[in-house]
Amino acid sequence: MDTTGTIATLNMANTSAPYHASMPVVHFFEGYLATISGWQIVATTLLVLMVYDQFIYIKNKGSIAGPTFKMPFIGPFLQVLDPKFEAYKKQFASGKLSCVSVFHKFVVLASDRDLARKVFNSPTFVKPCVVPVAEDLMGSSAWVFLDGKAHVDFRKGLNGLFTRKALESYLPTQEKVLYDYFSQFVRASRDNDGNPIPFMALFREINCALSCRTFVSHYISDEAVKKIADDYYCITAALELVNVPLSLYVPYTKVWRGKRAADGVLAEFAKCAAKSKVHMTAGGKPTCIIDRWISSMIDSKRYRDEAAAGIENGEKPAVVLREFTDFEIAQTMFTFLFASQDASSSATTWLFQIMAQRPDVLSRVRQENLEARNGDVNAPLGLQMLESMIYTNAVVKELLRYRPPVIFVPYLAKKAFPVTPTYTVPQGALIVPSCYPALHDPEVYTQPDLFDPERWISGDASEKSKNWLVFGTGPHNCIAQQYVQLTMTAMIGKAALEVDWVHHPTARSEEIKVFATLFPMDDCPLVFTKRA
Repeated sequence: MDTTGTIATLNMANTSAPYHASMPVVHFFEGYLATISGWQIVATTLLVLMVYDQFIYIKNKGSIAGPTFKMPFIGPFLQVLDPKFEAYKKQFASGKLSCVSVFHKFVVLASDRDLARKVFNSPTFVKPCVVPVAEDLMGSSAWVFLDGKAHVDFRKGLNGLFTRKALESYLPTQEKVLYDYFSQFVRASRDNDGNPIPFMALFREINCALSCRTFVSHYISDEAVKKIADDYYCITAALELVNVPLSLYVPYTKVWRGKRAADGVLAEFAKCAAKSKVHMTAGGKPTCIIDRWISSMIDSKRYRDEAAAGIENGEKPAVVLREFTDFEIAQTMFTFLFASQDASSSATTWLFQIMAQRPDVLSRVRQENLEARNGDVNAPLGLQMLESMIYTNAVVKELLRYRPPVIFVPYLAKKAFPVTPTYTVPQGALIVPSCYPALHDPEVYTQPDLFDPERWISGDASEKSKNWLVFGTGPHNCIAQQYVQLTMTAMIGKAALEVDWVHHPTARSEEIKVFATLFPMDDCPLVFTKRA
């Protein structure tokens, strides 16, 4: 009996059955789609995306503090555009961990001191990102974004730039910058007929000049320094915690302007690197950070060449460096400027405002600085002199605690991070350890909202090292923290001896403006005069 045809017929029937069964479903969707408009399709799609966005937010939020629901898609983006310090304080107080979600980015804020320290000290789970757009501005290859051994090795090569010997060598250049700008402050006040001027902009400029001259010395012109100081406003404005997606590519947005300004700084520093290489190769004396770094590269190359030639008694540098390109050197100098410009400008602005408000403190600073110079106002700055001034250093430390220039430091979760036994930060989220709450903890600092330098002398503030998060902690803590404190000590000490200044308070002088860091809302109106 021939069964081939029968089997073939049965197989055809079996394979075609699902097709025939699915036809009513296909016809249903075809009919449904034919009855709805394009706007209905768009609305349905948006509704599905909104539900999904809400579901992801609630899932990521878990049990921590934060809004019950997210504003569809954008979250609190409008608040991010105009951040309020009181809103940050409210979120700090909302819980040890709290969250927001802006566009596609989920952000967890760690307000508790111990949780903040845990984040700082967990390189296995997190890496610093400053703000998400920072890699676009500085370049993803910048050393601050390196991880693990690559970061450790790179940092070792930079440590020599901030030794006591190195720090002392930068002082003559810094002292000249201070003298020039204090004279400029006096002229500006005189030209304004003795009326107050908001000095925040000039404080940003003096800090930019201090940084540029310390980093690259005479390799950069005064005009270029002024341009960097002016253009840096664009870079600061771009440093929002979360930016509109793809705004880097949209002309005249904050991020677009910031990127153009950053590229200009990198180009200027690259030219300085090339000039320094010529100077140091010719046997020049190092006068700035870039010179010292290139000098170490030259010493390292000499050692490698001697070793390759079989010379065994050659002196080995403390750290053997590879040769860095002009761009790599420029990129590293830019990371230093990136770390210092806004923070130092904030600290300077508050320091001059508070000193004017507290003549008792200013008088003690002035007297101590005069004694440290043996009565000679024109005596040059020295490292030992700066370190010996106990009260002036206490004033600087208290300023950094009272008005911390960095209130938090965003990190990126490289993988799911179990930050507590009951909550895990999802991979790809921002986890942001906060510095401000630890520095204003009333259980650690008596009357934390009072500016009191004595707490660092007769009090026990110096013993509260776990709360001292001004410069972070862990493998990515600030490499230049001693440099920062010495520079601030030199600045306020020299100012106390050379100029007088009067603060003209307004109704907004004590309000805090958030512009990457913290500034007085009225930009600190002052009048400077030359001391007799």
